[in-house]
Amino acid sequence: MMSRWRDRLFWLFVLAFSFSAGAAGRDADGTPESVEAQQSDWVEVLKHDIAAFPNTLAGNAEAAFLDRNNMAALLGAGFASVAMHNGGADDHVAEHFEKHSTFHGCTDETLNILGSSGTHGAAALLWYLFSRDSGNEVNRQCAEALQRAVTLNTISFYTLKAARHNDTPNGKSWAWPSGHTSSSFTVASVLHEFYGLKVGIPAYAAAGLVAYRMMDTGDHWASDVAFGATLGWVVGHSVARKYKSTDVARFEILPYFGNYDAPALGISLARRF
Repeated sequence: MMSRWRDRLFWLFVLAFSFSAGAAGRDADGTPESVEAQQSDWVEVLKHDIAAFPNTLAGNAEAAFLDRNNMAALLGAGFASVAMHNGGADDHVAEHFEKHSTFHGCTDETLNILGSSGTHGAAALLWYLFSRDSGNEVNRQCAEALQRAVTLNTISFYTLKAARHNDTPNGKSWAWPSGHTSSSFTVASVLHEFYGLKVGIPAYAAAGLVAYRMMDTGDHWASDVAFGATLGWVVGHSVARKYKSTDVARFEILPYFGNYDAPALGISLARRF
């Protein structure tokens, strides 16, 4: 009986996450985007992005990791991870989940796939390519930020895994931090930045469910999940803010430099119709 309710709860989160994706894939007036508007020259887009990749990655990394508040958050999460692992908290949590496992079979594997950085990277890249010519500026900016954020986050957590190289409760390697948790919170943070809490709340709930699953199956310690969530939050919000335009009453704020005959410095408002 309990397993039936757990499965229902899981699918409720899946539907909530689908709602988030559906909201993100619509135009400002609420209508689905046409197939024709989504078509773009994928080869040219990829060539351009590959050429710009080093500079783009460096700029995003600077925004995420050199900000004082972000550094404080990551350092705090890092010290908390050490305290949890060395102080016995990780062992207590792992023992609890070993005796009270929740997810099994299809539910477990589905969460594993949904939380994977590979799944997020593929979905972000496809959305980015389709949104280039969609005519919806918010969707285009969000897709671009999501693709960049997932890339930076994946490089970051794999680098940390290689440096730490500790084992998980079930004996697997490269435990800290949890890549599934980090990537899921990266996605949720980007969606939150662009679409607000109506999309952010179900996205965070889905990310939290992925984090719970990682501890429940013994794939990660609680400290792996805690730092992974912090890393994802930092990367997601920082990168999203670089790509999100500031707007006033749906007008985009742009710099204004005047022209040769009348030089000036200020701001201008622009809106697409």
